[in-house]
Amino acid sequence: MKKFAALSLVIILCFACIYDQAWAYTSDTTDFPTLTQQIVEVIQGSAASNAVWAVSVRDSTGRSIIELDASRLMRVASNAKLFSSAGVLTGLGPDFTFKTHIYGDGELIDGVWHGDIHILGSGDPSIDKYFYNDDPLFVFNSLISQLKEKGITRIQGDVFGNESAFDAVRYPRGWEWDDLSYYYAPEISSLSFNRNCVDLTVRAVGSPGDSPQITWFPFNTDYVQFINDQIITPRNIRYNESYHRLLGSNTIQLRSTLPVGYLEKESLSISDPALFFIDSFVKQASYRDLDWVGNLIADNSSRPWSQYEILAVHESFPVSDLLKRINKNSDNFYTEMLVKALAAHTYNAQGTTEAGLSVVLEQLEALGILTGDVLLRDSSGMAGANLASAAELTRLLSLMLKSDKKEYWLSSLARAGYNGTMENRFVDSPALGKLYAKSGFISGVRTLSGYLESSSGHRVSYSILTNNFTSRVATIDIAHERIINLLYSQL
Repeated sequence: MKKFAALSLVIILCFACIYDQAWAYTSDTTDFPTLTQQIVEVIQGSAASNAVWAVSVRDSTGRSIIELDASRLMRVASNAKLFSSAGVLTGLGPDFTFKTHIYGDGELIDGVWHGDIHILGSGDPSIDKYFYNDDPLFVFNSLISQLKEKGITRIQGDVFGNESAFDAVRYPRGWEWDDLSYYYAPEISSLSFNRNCVDLTVRAVGSPGDSPQITWFPFNTDYVQFINDQIITPRNIRYNESYHRLLGSNTIQLRSTLPVGYLEKESLSISDPALFFIDSFVKQASYRDLDWVGNLIADNSSRPWSQYEILAVHESFPVSDLLKRINKNSDNFYTEMLVKALAAHTYNAQGTTEAGLSVVLEQLEALGILTGDVLLRDSSGMAGANLASAAELTRLLSLMLKSDKKEYWLSSLARAGYNGTMENRFVDSPALGKLYAKSGFISGVRTLSGYLESSSGHRVSYSILTNNFTSRVATIDIAHERIINLLYSQL
């Protein structure tokens, strides 16, 4: 027992020494020991001092000037999007656009198209409202107008929604099942509309005990079925959210409680995106007096497109614009779609997440990233098994500043206090407007990486990664802001 106790004491002391050494911060590449010690004190004085932290800062030449466990592999949450978006930007190029075609297999006689219609998706994530003055039906209306300009007033044939540009795997590896009902974890398909979500509005109009009113876009469509088990509560009761789509179905259970007068808006995911696309498209076409007689069919087979007639086509905004949804707004859907599209374009084959991530890593390696220190299970950072180091994140940030795509890259990031996920952060910081960032969050993980223009005018690349915390996210954000303020004032 005495030997066991002595051995236990030795082990405890060894671990204590290792811990102390890890936060003694000394590193061969640390040029600012006093500043580094101040960063350590911020961490040790935070509510998450027992979490795992990593910090890396590089100067404008890419040289590492501050390191705290910077080479440790950490979970990075949505900071994974920096790797994905860099791979997409370099692999597809800033000017790449998506084209969604409507093909006809038949003939037009007296205003009636006799034959089938095929809507072929190319992986465009942006058939939604974000690039079209908040009009989610803009693309549909453009395509419908083109059909009508050809003299088509009625279509007698089946409508196929073709999603053959991607494989049939709807989710990347590592996504958690209880996220799959929500807009941030939708199904992925090369033919997608409204980010494969319905937009639900709930109005707590009535008395406590009543059911609230619900409406949804598009068209209160019967493509989804809502089971409204929600209850209106007294005004002094807090709102409690509960939405759940039965997996593999389009039945969504609503069990929220809402105080009298409460208004709630939520985007909820659907199943079978290609069918959702053509169902919504046909409804809008009928509203525009373009009638259909036929079946709606989701299709994943390759067809002889050169033998069909092109009836309409929509071209997206360029990738340089789409990337803003990834980094400014941390849009998981756009990220996963673009990485699959990268694979389809590179290999001229069905796009898969695995192939897309392989191309991303190839592009990163060509840039100079040590890809052995980067593990990506998905493209967007939702998977908890994604790993990278703060050092490789700042290496990427530094290398992209030397790239010929620098301006596209910089414009994709959120600016603290101004836009995207950073709009409401750092508003009381001296770094307001001088900080460009990609934030990240999953359970137990909070990350922040980007560029900072310091008070002396120097631009540095930084990455702050926090893992395994149990405190509130707000406490991590406070510590991150204090670290950024130190960097701003002293570099």
